[in-house]
Amino acid sequence: MSSQSFHTLRWLAPGRFEILDQRRLPAAETYLTLDDAASTAAAIRELAVRGAPAIGCAAAYGVAAEARALCRTTPERFDEALDTAFALLAASRPTAVNLFWALDRMAARRRGQGPATPLQVAEAMEDEARAIHREDVAANHRMGELGAALVPQDARVLTHCNAGALATGGHGTALGVIRSAVAAGKRVHVFADETRPVLQGARLTAWELQRDSIPVTVLADGASGHLMTRRRVDLVVVGADRVAANGDVANKIGTYNLAVLARRHGIPFYVACPLSTFDLSLASGDLIPIEERAAEEVTGRGGERRTPEGVAVYNPAFDVTPAELVSAIITEAGVVHHPDTARLAALARD
Repeated sequence: MSSQSFHTLRWLAPGRFEILDQRRLPAAETYLTLDDAASTAAAIRELAVRGAPAIGCAAAYGVAAEARALCRTTPERFDEALDTAFALLAASRPTAVNLFWALDRMAARRRGQGPATPLQVAEAMEDEARAIHREDVAANHRMGELGAALVPQDARVLTHCNAGALATGGHGTALGVIRSAVAAGKRVHVFADETRPVLQGARLTAWELQRDSIPVTVLADGASGHLMTRRRVDLVVVGADRVAANGDVANKIGTYNLAVLARRHGIPFYVACPLSTFDLSLASGDLIPIEERAAEEVTGRGGERRTPEGVAVYNPAFDVTPAELVSAIITEAGVVHHPDTARLAALARD
């Protein structure tokens, strides 16, 4: 389904799909089989699958798997349990709008069935989930092609968190731009912020780029500014978890810092994301819900304690970068330079 050498998630058979367990990377490439909404919601909450588009695809597959598991029950029981499945998945993570977009689309397909047996609804849910996955991969390839034009030859690209194939149905958003640039014959070297506290850059971005033979160097989060002062960064490309109507962008915590640094040093700051990441119902980024995660992600990892017992911890998973700091948003429908409310509204109309 995509050009990278692994798959992030894949429908296996009626009622089952698998995900690459990102908690185990880079030490082990392990796939989890999921067969209902509860296991899918847990995988999303626990970061076994992560990245806004991938979360949306997984949630759609979770609904489809649940519907298949329930299809031999009575219509009344089927409807009640499927309603519960939708609610369970919607509560799994709050910031990535692709989750809610995918669930809304699955719900619309369900309503569109009209009078139907549970099996017919289950088959329609599978069909819609697989379409969501296919369309996400196609969107990533298209935005990769558009974004590659912004990448110069011999580019040094800084990225944050993981916005690659692991975060999507395939190919990637920010890393999809890089993959497409490489496919077009451009030489690219990627600097990947480690992205504390969960280290998505050090563990995931570095793994998938190395796996696909794209040169990558991992650096400490605090080293980005120093790298820019040495004129070793040509552009910054990141993904997004939600984009407000005015172009404000929610992404992994630390993204805002990079945008400020990029502006200070005159470096283009690009955001790559599909249209499903846009939330035009929110006027600005001030209204985007920001997930706060467990203190244990900061205080220690793998049995190692990094902080004194009892110390207070603040662990927001995302921050918001104001549109004024974004050079352009790269989507499958086009590149929006200097995004604002009018430009994004025009993109949505087109």
